[in-house]
Amino acid sequence: MSTVSNILVITDSINVDDSSGSKANVALISNLAAAGFNVDVYHYTLRDITLEGVKTFAIPEIKFSLQYFLSRSQRVLSRKFGIELARNLERIFGFSFTFFNDTRSIRKAIIGIKKEYDLVLTLSKGGSFRPHYAVLQLPQLHQKWLAYVHDPFPFHYYPRPYNWVEVSHLQKERFFRKVSQKARYSGFPSQLLMEWMGSYFEDFLQTGIIIPHQLADYKIHDPSFPDYFDPSKFNVLHAGNLMKQRSPKGLLDGFLEFLRRNPDAAADARLLLIGPADYHREWLAGYSQFSPQVHIVPSSISFDRIYHLQMQSCVNVILESKSEISPFLPAKFPHCISANKPILLLAPYYSEARRLLGQDYQFWSETDDVPRIAGLFERLYEVWKENPENLAMHREDIRDYLSASYLKSAIEKL
Repeated sequence: MSTVSNILVITDSINVDDSSGSKANVALISNLAAAGFNVDVYHYTLRDITLEGVKTFAIPEIKFSLQYFLSRSQRVLSRKFGIELARNLERIFGFSFTFFNDTRSIRKAIIGIKKEYDLVLTLSKGGSFRPHYAVLQLPQLHQKWLAYVHDPFPFHYYPRPYNWVEVSHLQKERFFRKVSQKARYSGFPSQLLMEWMGSYFEDFLQTGIIIPHQLADYKIHDPSFPDYFDPSKFNVLHAGNLMKQRSPKGLLDGFLEFLRRNPDAAADARLLLIGPADYHREWLAGYSQFSPQVHIVPSSISFDRIYHLQMQSCVNVILESKSEISPFLPAKFPHCISANKPILLLAPYYSEARRLLGQDYQFWSETDDVPRIAGLFERLYEVWKENPENLAMHREDIRDYLSASYLKSAIEKL
């Protein structure tokens, strides 16, 4: 490819409050602009959103089509009559009618673009990959296409303990194999994820480059604190979705064991878990009810507020599933690096976050090793008690790796 100057980004959403994936996508878009590229963003957020330094275009939903009619009819049958057709329909067609209408809407908007681009970058979130499906049907773009793969896909390619096999897994496998074959380039947020997906779709090993989640500038709009956060305390924060496979039991039991060993720390130490926790909600209530040092907010709060709390906490927790390997780079990893505070990493021995922090990183443990977790809390608390300034990480190597300048060099090597 000749020198890249103009980049077209096609993405599901640029609403930073709807998911961690959207936060990561916006950070990547922002750093592309900061690196000096001319960036146009076509997004399917279904409302107008502006981003500094880039042109954004909201893709309208097609509302006069057979797929739209069928998707709405299916919702009515489900909501009013309790008739669930989704599984049977996806078993036949591979995807939902909503998915087909969404991808058709995206494709229609992209076909109408007259401007020439040097690179077409598709970004997605969760299990969507709608932009990838849309561009797959536009062969005129394939020689300029960089398909970004943020997580394993389909779902049955997630490592254990994730064990969900969709009824449409064969159709989704065929779809993603075509993506791996047709996209000129593929991008992954982590080295381990590229290797993991390359074990299923070998073409990714030939076309793949590493584009980590980005550490982008962000200005906090509301610097106030919620009533449950006292910045003078030894605050340890886990921010993010506590999925079924991400049990915080080891974290909580390790924290309480630390308090049992160090009763004087009860006056200072606070453990905060903020984010959806539907699967764990009932038993989590017991911890916050009987342990005043534990505060749990089992719902989402705005990105602005959570980012502010991450910057002001003494320790940020990254909690992953109990597994042999975690190929994911958590979207909040750059935020934790930006905070310049220790990361309490609870993850498998083979994990991307541990690979980046280093095999000798001291504040790491398996997620269920309660004695070790308690010991890590003790070490961190001792450092804070002596001088909170000594908690600073100073990992300039990782900051550079997550920076716009590193991103620029990765794109220019295409």
